[in-house]
Formats: sequence, structure tokens, C-alpha cells
Amino acid sequence: MTKQVTAPFTAPATAPFAVPLAALPAPGAAPAAAPVRPSGPSAVGRTGAAEAVGAGPWPASARPGRGGDLTVGGVSLAEAADRFGTPLYVLDEAEVRARARAFRQALPQADVLYAAKAFLCSAMADWVSEEGLGLDVCSAGELRLAVAAGFPARRIVLHGNAKTPEELRLARRLRVGRIVIDGPSEISRLAALVAADTPQRVLVRVVPGIAAGHHEAVRTGVGGQKFGFPIDGGDAADAVARVLAQPGLDLAGLHCHLGSQITEVEPYLAAVDTVVRFLAGVRARHGVELPELDLGGGHGIRYLPGDDELDPADFADRVTARLAARCAESGLAVPRLVVEPGRAIVGPAGVAVYRVLSVKHTADGRVFAAVDGGMSDNPRPSLYGSPYTVRLVGRPSDAPPARADVVGRHCEAGDVLVRDARLPADLRAGDLLAVPAAGAYQLSMASGYNLVGRPAVAAVRDGRARLLIRRETVEDFRAREVGR
Repeated sequence: MTKQVTAPFTAPATAPFAVPLAALPAPGAAPAAAPVRPSGPSAVGRTGAAEAVGAGPWPASARPGRGGDLTVGGVSLAEAADRFGTPLYVLDEAEVRARARAFRQALPQADVLYAAKAFLCSAMADWVSEEGLGLDVCSAGELRLAVAAGFPARRIVLHGNAKTPEELRLARRLRVGRIVIDGPSEISRLAALVAADTPQRVLVRVVPGIAAGHHEAVRTGVGGQKFGFPIDGGDAADAVARVLAQPGLDLAGLHCHLGSQITEVEPYLAAVDTVVRFLAGVRARHGVELPELDLGGGHGIRYLPGDDELDPADFADRVTARLAARCAESGLAVPRLVVEPGRAIVGPAGVAVYRVLSVKHTADGRVFAAVDGGMSDNPRPSLYGSPYTVRLVGRPSDAPPARADVVGRHCEAGDVLVRDARLPADLRAGDLLAVPAAGAYQLSMASGYNLVGRPAVAAVRDGRARLLIRRETVEDFRAREVGR
């Protein structure tokens, strides 16, 4: 059976994704003439103060301050800690906007969606919307927050391997731009919610069999994990056939996500090769060419000085060239590319500030600096062994560097934030420590372990700080209790 598939972005203006995201107006964005700092390895932490604070993982606005302090966005981290308390997450708004703009400029003919799972709040939704990005959400919570903040639903894509019926109904009611089908049951469940005269545009998530990412737990491009339909074995082909057979589902294209913290372009090129072959097979079997290809996100950043970082411009040049070449070889029209950076936009914009509660020197020469946060606000070191760097802020020190483990306050031996850190030998209780590259997958994965409230989040820009999210308190925990 042959089914007509809607061409990309040719629907009436009232339809979701009726125009490319890059062409949408960006109310409130910085003027086009404003300088944009590229976010690739050649530029981030390239000059001046960024080198002075260690180069690489710090926001570009980081500057040494007086008395051993450090400023971000023109704001003293020590003063921010005094004002808002610790632990404190400081988010550089200009860094977020510059990185969002860099992706848009590198991919002017593609759609760039911010991956909300990295970190989402109303202000973050405002910033990426004003920079012309769409949004990729994975739950009703993320979807509701974004829409309540004023984000246009037609510029939102709903993901998730286990969407509830309520989430699908909500997405339909709000008229989200795309729903990514991740499993067989979603096809019939979603088809039952729509009518042929008001079809829902969908993407089918395929698994190309490519391993990429910094840890096994985040490598989603291979078989044997919960996401998507593997191309090998025929699951993806069967899913496409089932979707095309549903008159209420408009198959806009394919989705593919390889993993997280990917710092090389080669896995994306391999994915393009595999998926284009699959697209050619879809045309041969069904007589249709799918107009969109979403390559997901996973773009890596620096966590340590000297780390590699995926450059959006290099990624854009090589991926778009490979996509055009493979489509030409197969006689296919080039589908519209969609990418979903999350960590690459917000990760380097965040700095976590902690206060040292105690410094323990053991008989075997180990040093443990315990801080007032830990795995409840940053579970990544415990989950993945993720490395970070750290520095003293708020006072000068002439003491020689000594090795110490920066540990959290929670009842787990694995609650270690930074292993084998180099910090002044005179580190003491009351000192402030700053950890860069803290913007992504920290607060968004935070917990209430030991009933330690989640930290406050403050935005900084042009020398001013404002509170975005207040600190969670014991009263917040108690408010959820309804019986005893």
C-alpha cells in the first residue's frame, strides 16, 4: 500500500512545525549584529580569564576576582553564595544564549531543538525560545512547564520510551509538533486518539547499531537497551509499515539518538550511512520518501581542561555533507535535518558552588574535603564515574597544592564529587569551592536523598544576579505528606 507522506514544512501556517525553526522570529533575542562567541573547541576558554581559571570547562565570562574570588557573568561567586546560600548553582545566561546561537548559525537549514532533560526551568525555556530553538521534552512535567512558560507547543517534540496514555492525550490537546514513537504499543495507542482529518505528525525512533557515548548506561544507539526499534532484525521496518497503515498518523520521518557526551563526529556519520540505507528501503517497500531525519543530541563538552568538545560548526559541515552524499547515491531527496543539543548548550554555562563543612586528614595520608552538597544535587560521579575539576574561590591562598577528594554529605561511601582534586593545602571549613560544567544532568537528575533539599539556581548576566529557583526546604517535603 502506498501512502502520501506530507512534505516537510509545507503545511498551512496553523499546523505544527509549519515553518523551519530557524526562520521563526526570536522575540527578545540579542540583535543580529551582536557578537556571537563560537562554542567549539577552538573558541571556548580560548583567551584571557578563561585560561586564568583553568581553560576549557569554565564559562567564557569567568574572570579572576579580587581576593581569590572568581566572577561569572560579572558576578562574584563568593557574593552570590553569601546572598543565596550554598549549595548554589550559578547559570550564565549569556553562555546559554551564545551556545544556542552557535548551533543555529552552524545549521541554518536544520531545526535545532534544545533537549529539556539536560535542565529545564521557565527562564531556560524563555532563553532557548528567544534564540529560535525548538524543544525536545520527555514527560508531561517538562511539557506542561514549557507550555506554561509560553513556549509554542508546535515547536515541541515529545519523546519517551514509556509515554502514559495521559501524556499522549496531553500532547494531542496541546498540539505538539511531533511525537516520537518509541515502541509498538504507542502506534495503536496514539492512533486511537486521533482522527484522519486531524492527523498527528510522528517520528519513528530507530536504532542503527552504533555504540557511542561516555558510559555504557547512556549508549542508546545499540540493541539490547530499551529505546527505539532496531534496524537489524526488521523491527524498525515493521514499525514504519504499521505507522503508514494508520490514516491518523502522518509519518514525518525517523529519529535516531546514539548516546551522550559524544566528542567525535564519526558516530554521527556512521548513523547517517545506516539510516539513509534504511530510508531507501522504505521508499522501495512503500513508495514514499520521508522528509525529516532527527539525529538526536549527545554532543559532548569539556569537563576537564584539555578535554575534547564537539564543535557545532565541524559537526554541521561534515554531517550535512555526508547526508547529501548518501542521499544522492540512493537517489533520495535530502531530508530536513533535526538535532537536539542539551548538554552542549547548558552544561558549560553552569557552575556549582559549595561550602566546605570539614577537612579530614587520615593516618594514611588521605584528605577528604566534605561539602554541603553531594550526590543528591550531582549524581553523575556516582552513576558514571564522571570527572570534574574544582577550585577554591572567595579567598586567596599561597599554600602549595595538595591532593584531596571532594566528598558529599550523604550516607554513601560513593558520594564523591571530585576525586584526587588539587586544592590548597590550607583548605579549611567555611571555604567555598566552585565546580564548572555543572549546568546539565545535575539538577535535572537531583534527588531528595537524606531529605537534603535541592539547591537554589541563580542566573547571572552583565554583573547582575537573580534567583530562578529557590532552595528546597524541609517544609516542601512536609507539604507532600497527607497522612500519618
